[in-house]
Amino acid sequence: MTIREGMTMVQRLHDWRVAHVSDRMFILILALLVGFFAAVAAFSLHWIINQIVMLLTSSFEKSHANWLYLVYPVIGIYLTSLFVRYIVKDNISHGITRILYAISSNRSRLKSHNCWSSVIASAITIGFGGSVGAEAPIVLTGSAIGSNLGKLFRMDRKILMTLVGCGAAGAIAGIFKAPIAGLVFTVEVLLIDMTMSAMLPILISCVTATCFTYIFSGDAALFTFHLDSEWSVERIPACVLLGVTCGLISLYFIRMMGFCEGIFARYKEHPHIKLAIGGSVLSLLIFCFPALYGEGYSSINMLLNGRTEADWDQILNNSMFAGEGSLLLFYIALVILMKVIATSATNGGGGCGGTFAPSLFVGCFTGFFFSRVWNIYQIGVYIPEKNFALMGMAGVMSGVMHAPLTGMFLIAELTGGYSLLLPLMMVSVCSYLTIIIFEPHSIYGARLAKEGKLLTHHTDHAVLTLMNLDSVIERDYDWVSPDMELGQIVNKISRSHTTVLPVLDAAGTLLGEVEIMKIRNVMFRIELYHHFTASQLMIEPKAKLDELTPMAQVMQVFDRTRADWLPVLDSENHLKGYISRKRVYMMYRKMVADMSED
Repeated sequence: MTIREGMTMVQRLHDWRVAHVSDRMFILILALLVGFFAAVAAFSLHWIINQIVMLLTSSFEKSHANWLYLVYPVIGIYLTSLFVRYIVKDNISHGITRILYAISSNRSRLKSHNCWSSVIASAITIGFGGSVGAEAPIVLTGSAIGSNLGKLFRMDRKILMTLVGCGAAGAIAGIFKAPIAGLVFTVEVLLIDMTMSAMLPILISCVTATCFTYIFSGDAALFTFHLDSEWSVERIPACVLLGVTCGLISLYFIRMMGFCEGIFARYKEHPHIKLAIGGSVLSLLIFCFPALYGEGYSSINMLLNGRTEADWDQILNNSMFAGEGSLLLFYIALVILMKVIATSATNGGGGCGGTFAPSLFVGCFTGFFFSRVWNIYQIGVYIPEKNFALMGMAGVMSGVMHAPLTGMFLIAELTGGYSLLLPLMMVSVCSYLTIIIFEPHSIYGARLAKEGKLLTHHTDHAVLTLMNLDSVIERDYDWVSPDMELGQIVNKISRSHTTVLPVLDAAGTLLGEVEIMKIRNVMFRIELYHHFTASQLMIEPKAKLDELTPMAQVMQVFDRTRADWLPVLDSENHLKGYISRKRVYMMYRKMVADMSED
């Protein structure tokens, strides 16, 4: 089948759908498809990762360190970088950040290769030991599936945003078999307003993805947990203190991640140097702390299911600390600190993966460390290590993602730990309240917030973020040269639809403006038509806008200057066009009305 025949078939399918299926019903059908494909992508990725890990590490001795830990991560990062550079030919890192950018600045449009490229790249990275998570790549994959299905059937921006949310929610629900967490994740992390029109498709996607994941992989949960000790009121101080600790660890997580990314950003044009630095750091860390290998879910299960010292000492296997149970707490403390660096080295060196799993990993180790120290020094009533390791996962995830509801419901659904729902809530909220003192945005939103491109639940800010400066520029304008006489200027004014005429030189550089209201005392005096030129009549614009100026700032400039028209310049001071205050406010009001509809 040729491309033209394929496009014709799509057109016929689109025409049939418009004639026979309502938009509301069709969105629900697409949501079901998105959920199914997200489940397939999640299952495929984890299956590939498990196969690679088994192939590479099944013969490792547990009683001592293995030198191959120095080799595998470098190979994985190198293969991933080759795949991205020569096959994908696009940046696919920071998956959830890319979704946020697509929602806020690209009309919810994700590239078609995102439907598969992140799956392959992250499978290679994680399978060979990259200390990152598979969740963010799957969320990007699910969102890309939703976006591209919507584009295929020519859905509008609002429906595309809903389908992107369906893909993300379905991915989380499918990976963790946690439909509620998938729904809450979409609201909290992707910041999509949950109107009634969007809620049902996202729910359908979550339930579909969860059901098919059960069909593909059975009833086994990603983490297993059995509650040994019921929660009691006497443990409230410990829960509150754990929440504050998780908030501080989240702060370290975000700040250290940003610091490491800054280091790798210096070598943006030198991928081989990035590979050398990232690969060397990652390999050395995994050699010293094998628990950092891959997603680290096996280590989490050890801490959640251990009953004796011997069970927990298995964390030391394959390392130079093997058999030294007395160093367990020291080892765990180092792993907590090094995990963030290992994750940064993986992505910075050229690998592909997310921070979702690392936040769960760090949280579990933090909760276990906290409870062990609490019990050893008898700070208060005894607290079970397993329970607090579980609560630590919710705490650090809540802090890193600024998503306390996601952390709480995800951990409860993952482990069936609903009997710990109240302490999970306490730890998640305390962690969130601690982190927002220092960091107003999540690890995903911080990069976009610096550029003014982050969508939020605040309607005014969300509308201004979604508004595109380029779409409101008036490019059809009349201009005058600096030596043009008044008579010619009046002739230009008679044809112009703006109240200002820009004065440009031969290169198109803006020199000033002739404002009609400012020259009304001379423009009707014919005898002066040859006595004044544009350079004598022009004034400085009330303000100048850059083509990259965020819309929120544009509105502030209009309010401050009370101008009707403002010029937009490029980086070389050349005039691109004018923005009308009337047009901007009309578009703003229309978008507010659209977003307010259920």
